Amino acid sequence: MAKATFRAPRGTRDMLPEDLVLIQHLERTARSVAVSSGFAEIRTPFFEETRLFTRSLGETSDVVSKEMFTVPSRAAGGEDGGNSYTFRPEGTASVARAYVNGGYAAKAPLQKWYYLGPMFRYERPQKGRERQFTQFGVEAFGAASPLLDAEVVDLAVRFFEALGFGSELEVRVNTMGDPEDRDRWRERLKDYFRPQLATRCADCQDRFERNVFRLLDCKVPACVEANQGAPALAEVLGPEASAHHEGFLAALRALGREPVIDPSIVRGLDYYTRTVFEVHYPPLGARSALCGGGRYDGLVEEFGGQPTPGVGFAVGFTATELALQELGLPPAQDLADLEAELRPQVYVAAVSEDERGPALALASELRRAGVRPVVLDYRGKSLKAQLKEAGKSGAAFTVVLGADEVSTGTAVLRDMQAGEESSLPQPELAAQILRSASTTS
Repeated sequence: MAKATFRAPRGTRDMLPEDLVLIQHLERTARSVAVSSGFAEIRTPFFEETRLFTRSLGETSDVVSKEMFTVPSRAAGGEDGGNSYTFRPEGTASVARAYVNGGYAAKAPLQKWYYLGPMFRYERPQKGRERQFTQFGVEAFGAASPLLDAEVVDLAVRFFEALGFGSELEVRVNTMGDPEDRDRWRERLKDYFRPQLATRCADCQDRFERNVFRLLDCKVPACVEANQGAPALAEVLGPEASAHHEGFLAALRALGREPVIDPSIVRGLDYYTRTVFEVHYPPLGARSALCGGGRYDGLVEEFGGQPTPGVGFAVGFTATELALQELGLPPAQDLADLEAELRPQVYVAAVSEDERGPALALASELRRAGVRPVVLDYRGKSLKAQLKEAGKSGAAFTVVLGADEVSTGTAVLRDMQAGEESSLPQPELAAQILRSASTTS
C-alpha cells in the first residue's frame, strides 16, 4: 500500500526558518514603531463567537457573507449555549471586545494597543491573498480627537518607511461621516446608481441592496468611469463630521503628510465612521495599496460598552512581503545581516565519543552565560566532519574538546575568521567569546 502524502491546506503555507527571516524582520519593525508611539501589545483568541463578527462587520459585508471560517457548536445545550465560533477574519472586533470585557471605558478609557498574529479568511487563494495570513494592527480607544487619527496614520506610514519604502508613499483619505450622514448619502447613491444598474458588473449588482457604498470602490474600468458622477458625501456631511475631517487633514499636514483626497475609499466593513484611509505606494502599480483603516466610534457601544471612540489600521504581511520582494527590500546587505542571526555563534566539537557528554554540558554552560546560538553534532560525526560542518554553518568560533581538555578543564577556542586558536580554561570561554564578538561587530 502506497504511503499517504499530506500537504499544507490550500491557501496556507509553512513558515520555514529561511522564510521567517523576513517575517521576523516585519514583526520587529512593527513592534518597534508601535512601541515608539506608546502602543502596548494585546493578544486575543484566534476564534470568537460568530455573532461578534456578524454584528461588527455587517451581515452584508463580503467577509461575513463569503469569507469566514465558522465552526458549528458541538451541542445545542452545551456550555457554549449553541453558539457557533469563527476564526477571526480581522483583529479590530476582537480587540474592541477585549476593551469592553476589561472594563477600560470606566477605569482607563484611553488605551493604545497593537497586535500581531494570524487571521483567517475563506477566499480564493491567489498572489498576495492567503486563507491564513499574518496581520499587524493598531487600535486606539477613548479619544475622538482628529489628532489621534493623524497619529495612527503617521504610525502606519512610519512602518513602511522603516522597511525602506521611499518618498512616493501616499496617504489617501476620505470620510464616511456620521451614521445620519451615511443614511442621507445612501439614498442619494441608490437614486444615482439604480438607472445604470443593468450595465454594472455582477458584484455591483449584488452589492446594490446589501451595501451600496461598495459600488464606489469597484475596480472594473466601466464601473470606475460610471462612478465619476456619483453624489459625494461632502454634499450631505454634517457640521461636526466636517469639522473633524478638516481637523484631521490639518493634523496630517502638520506631521508633514500631505493627504490625497480619494472619495473611492469607503472600506468594506460596517463599523467605520468619519475618517477612513489607505496607504499606497504607486510604484507598485495595481498592487499599490499597502494598508487601510479608519475610525469606528460606535463599535465599543455595539458590544455592550459605554460610548467610546476608536481608530486604527491593519497591515497584511503577505502583500507586504510581495511588495518588499518586488522592490528589492531589504537591501542585500541588510538581508544578509538578518540571515546572519540564524547562524550559530559557536560550534562545540568533540574529538571522540567519550567527549560528547562533556561537549553537551559545555554547550549548555555557554548558552547560560549568554553565548548563543551554540550548536553541536548529534549524529556521531568524526572530528574532521564536525570541523567541516562548523565551517559550512558560518559559526564565528569553534570550541574543540578532547580527552586532554576534559581532564584539565580547558578547551581549544578557534576564531574561524582570523584562523587563530588558543587553549583556555572552560570558565573563561564565554567571556572571551563575547568579548571577541563585540570587537568584531
